[in-house]
Amino acid sequence: MTQSSFTLNGKVALVTGASRGLGQGMAVGLAEAGADVIGAGISDMSETRMQVEELGRKFYEIKSDLSQPAAAKQLVLDAVSEAGKIDILVNNAGIIKRSEAADFSDDDWNAVINVNLNSVFQLCREVGNHMLENGSGKIINIASMLSFQGGLRVPAYTASKHAVAGLTKSLANEWASKGINVNAIAPGYMETDNTEALRANEERNTYITSRIPKGEWGKPEDLKGPIVFLASEASSYVNGHVLCVDGGWMSS
Repeated sequence: MTQSSFTLNGKVALVTGASRGLGQGMAVGLAEAGADVIGAGISDMSETRMQVEELGRKFYEIKSDLSQPAAAKQLVLDAVSEAGKIDILVNNAGIIKRSEAADFSDDDWNAVINVNLNSVFQLCREVGNHMLENGSGKIINIASMLSFQGGLRVPAYTASKHAVAGLTKSLANEWASKGINVNAIAPGYMETDNTEALRANEERNTYITSRIPKGEWGKPEDLKGPIVFLASEASSYVNGHVLCVDGGWMSS
């Protein structure tokens, strides 16, 4: 195997939730490997655009609210219209709601499931049809440590991430023979906006850090290598796998 197996020259990647955090880190990693990037989300993506374009790659920004029922289909139509094709899909957009299970509202449950699961399936379906026509493609869903564990006070998030892992395996079974690789990345505890409150809580931060064998929280750039691997020809025989990027959390 040569370094060329990891290059993404001429490829176009659609990354949801690309404005900051893990989505931004993965978008930049894909651009570093040679891919042009379609960033989708509801927040300003100017910083991601700047980083991608500084690498000499194209960046297409599409505003898309994936909590809305028809958003996924429209996003794919807009993305193909703008960039001409989609070779790589990264389903990163997600939300989390925290509450005791006994008090967890239907509205919060539905909001999390709509974004974290329904939109992921819809995007996989719509982009999958595009990839089936082309006979190739890479789909990478973003799972979680809570694809394996139960967590606390996040029942909808946990349910959605367990489902993302199962959906990844189901689609891999259908599409592996058709030239489409479907896999997932399960990030561990990462330094992002979503974990700011946890990191600010000294007791929780100390406990979490003590359980990570590497002894530190991950950073968005720690996903660059894994995302490029799963998006490139280097992973051509990897199907239905959920790759933990967790500093050893799941082994502890």
